[in-house]
Amino acid sequence: MILLGELGMRNDNVTRYEAINEIARRRGFFWSSFEIYGGVSGFLTYGPLGSLLKRKIEATFREAFLKPLKMLEIESSIITPAKVFEASGHVKSFKEPMVECSKCKRKFRADHLLKNQAEMSDSETEKLTLKQVSEEFRRHSIHCPECKGEFGQPQHFMTMFVTRIGPYSDAVGYGRPEAAQSIFVEFRRLFEVARERLPLGLVQIGHALRNEISPRQGPIRLREFTIADIEFFFDPENPKCPLLKEFEDETLRLIPGALKHQGVKKPLEVGVKKALREGYIETEWLAYFMALAKRFLNSLGVPDEKQRFIEKLSWERAHYSSQGYDQEVLLDRLGWTEVSGHNYRADYDLKQHMKYSKVDLQVFKEYDEPRSVDQLSIKPILSNIGPTFKKEANRVIELIASVDAQRFAQEIEKKGYFLADDLKILPKHVQVIRRKVEEKGRKFIPHVVEPSFGIDRLVYVALEFAYRRKEDRTLLKFPREVAPIQVAVFPLVTKGGLKKRAQELQMKLSREGFEVFHDESGSIGRRYARADEAGIPLCITVDKLTLTDNTATVRDRNTWRQIRVRVEELVHHLNEYFNHKIEFEDLGKIDN
Repeated sequence: MILLGELGMRNDNVTRYEAINEIARRRGFFWSSFEIYGGVSGFLTYGPLGSLLKRKIEATFREAFLKPLKMLEIESSIITPAKVFEASGHVKSFKEPMVECSKCKRKFRADHLLKNQAEMSDSETEKLTLKQVSEEFRRHSIHCPECKGEFGQPQHFMTMFVTRIGPYSDAVGYGRPEAAQSIFVEFRRLFEVARERLPLGLVQIGHALRNEISPRQGPIRLREFTIADIEFFFDPENPKCPLLKEFEDETLRLIPGALKHQGVKKPLEVGVKKALREGYIETEWLAYFMALAKRFLNSLGVPDEKQRFIEKLSWERAHYSSQGYDQEVLLDRLGWTEVSGHNYRADYDLKQHMKYSKVDLQVFKEYDEPRSVDQLSIKPILSNIGPTFKKEANRVIELIASVDAQRFAQEIEKKGYFLADDLKILPKHVQVIRRKVEEKGRKFIPHVVEPSFGIDRLVYVALEFAYRRKEDRTLLKFPREVAPIQVAVFPLVTKGGLKKRAQELQMKLSREGFEVFHDESGSIGRRYARADEAGIPLCITVDKLTLTDNTATVRDRNTWRQIRVRVEELVHHLNEYFNHKIEFEDLGKIDN
């Protein structure tokens, strides 16, 4: 049985953010980890209600994204060999500017201080060099928010957790900062498991680690968090999304890059079809997932007007992204907050892992009919390469073997040489062979669209948009899909057989698959209030009339209205209600 804490008194002067965090701690949604040792920022413990809420959000995510597209879900290790993140570019790019207070020695992210104290935007801070960061600190007189001390020179800080794999000092590993790279690394085997079909959606929901410099804001910025990454692979020569018709007229609130660059903050309200036609969104699959993400947030209780998609400018985008939009939600204290990122990664990741692993990650697509095509191949002329490159000869031969023949031939024809790394290869070093061949198909690297969601942020979002005050009481108006507990069962009093009857009803509903809470402590009014604050949609009360006519009172969390329902019909009616087939008024026909 999940225990719900005593009712708390709320000071109406506190912010919604503070009220939600207080409820989260007291009711057992979440709290800062390691409290008895003073806590460690950036780590969160989910209590019973929080664990249920989080699982419900993940289940809703799977229902919204995985099922319609028959995506495949995987689970892989969090600790990853360094080579993977060297190939992906994370080792080089996953860094943030950091400053240290010379007085109290506290460390902070420099861009966060510039946003908070100099009111600079993300777009402005993202493109600053360390030298420019230092200049901006002097220009705006940025001081330590803790002790007002002066800051030293900014430096870059690697935000991936580093570790050693086993006892060997050279076996470096990283805690993954995203769940995506495991999918790319395992793509070859997963493509075989999927019977070599495209398009193909691969998903991972799991923990990731980022060694944040100064994490704040509870679930919004954590060092260990849960991420849901979708990597959706498709043929770049066939980028059409057959499911887009369902969303063509769906309105998205967009701030495209061109408008953002001009300082425009009011979103365009534009249909998906028009967004593609006007070039605001480059690919149909990216548009499809953005529209789907909007509906997903609707199902968590976030209305359209509290959502927007804002495009990343070229210097803001991740190193792998060709186009990227952040889905943001307007929160009470935190303002516009990113909850998901939508990136067109093209063929960057698979190409990088092919280069570093030397494993072919291309796919083969058979033509309807064989085609006669010109085929280019490049043959190194060893007798000329050896004398020219000497000790570098073997490296030159490897480079020639790895390069695209068509690109090589074009560069030789255009420039008279081909530059591979730092080596200039001339026409005398290779033989370009052209011949007619019959091709049964073509090999290519699939392109990728990636929707990525922060599950912990969505937990907080669901709580904030569920939060209500009614007659000096707090209730959490969760949508039915994500309410941690669906039903509470109470005996009106604990005498006269009512306690036993309520327990029997609780067991029956639990066996039918409902999340059920049983409470018999305190007055019925206080039990209703506790249930409202835990976000339980329906309360069922067993009373004396139940023993005579086998009906029970069902109370609605949102309206506090009560209806009597025959006990033998409860399971059927509750299934209908939680599957959105009926409303509360349809649960029974006998008014209390």
